[in-house]
Amino acid sequence: MANVQYYDVILKPIVTEKSMAAMGEKKYTFLVHPEANKSMIKEAVEKMFEGTKVKNVNTMNQDGKTKRRGMTFGKTAKTKKAIVTLTEDSKEIEIFEGL
Repeated sequence: MANVQYYDVILKPIVTEKSMAAMGEKKYTFLVHPEANKSMIKEAVEKMFEGTKVKNVNTMNQDGKTKRRGMTFGKTAKTKKAIVTLTEDSKEIEIFEGL
């Protein structure tokens, strides 16, 4: 496995209607590094966002979609999503506050 640091784990937040509705329950959705595991994701969230305490991490691997251009077939890159649940006494994540 590659040497993945905590600042390389979280790639970007996922902003959809479903993920925005889950924010009321303190669940945040992120696109993460494909080789990151749950403990690495937990450590990255707690270090990047001060005052947050992670209760639970759920991950999903998504295969790349098959795309076609003329007669040539190819696949897009595989991705990994993580839904991070914070504890009740934890601070909110600031990047989602203005949305």
